[in-house]
Amino acid sequence: MARPRTPLLNRERIVTAALRLIDEEGLAALSTRRLATELSVSGPSLYNHFATKDELLDAVVDSVIGEVDLSMFGEAARQSDGDWPEALRDWARSYRAALAAHPNIVPVLAQGPGRRPNALRLADAVFGHLVGAGWPRGQATRIGALMRYFVTGSALASFAAGFPADAEVYDAADYPHLGEAHRLAGHRGAVDEGAFETGLEALLDGLALRYERLAARRST
Repeated sequence: MARPRTPLLNRERIVTAALRLIDEEGLAALSTRRLATELSVSGPSLYNHFATKDELLDAVVDSVIGEVDLSMFGEAARQSDGDWPEALRDWARSYRAALAAHPNIVPVLAQGPGRRPNALRLADAVFGHLVGAGWPRGQATRIGALMRYFVTGSALASFAAGFPADAEVYDAADYPHLGEAHRLAGHRGAVDEGAFETGLEALLDGLALRYERLAARRST
């Protein structure tokens, strides 16, 4: 029996092709017709695996979330209250790395977990770890949201890349403090990574203070 000229179509192959298309050309490039062309199949065959484009996009987003490391929220970590800041730090870095690898998908991902299995597992792991560490459920919910806002926002765009590299843009008469701003784009990685790390440490320091106050109230 002759082998098919193209690999058999399945959900994983469709999601991989869709993510590659979004990574290379942006969300607007994703369409059933374009994806079918990329996969060398007929458009209707895609609907055997995904009923709608939105369902496909959900699967693509969830595949990105599946790249985030959640091992720091394992059973051993939950048994040590003092490890929650380190767990959040490691998770936030892994989360940002996954989004930075696929920046074009971030606007869709920012809408929330919906019914996406990997996204729900992520939310469950973070919430469960914080509650296990002694945070009240309401505060644990807000901390999870806060961290997600921070990480997602940091991945939406580059701060440094938003400044033109043309020194003439920054006339000293109008912008007396931006004389070196034209250099920012050339140091994009260091600026953006440094900003993320500064913000992450500030958030964790603030949460640690709140946790100490919470523990003090409980002991009185």
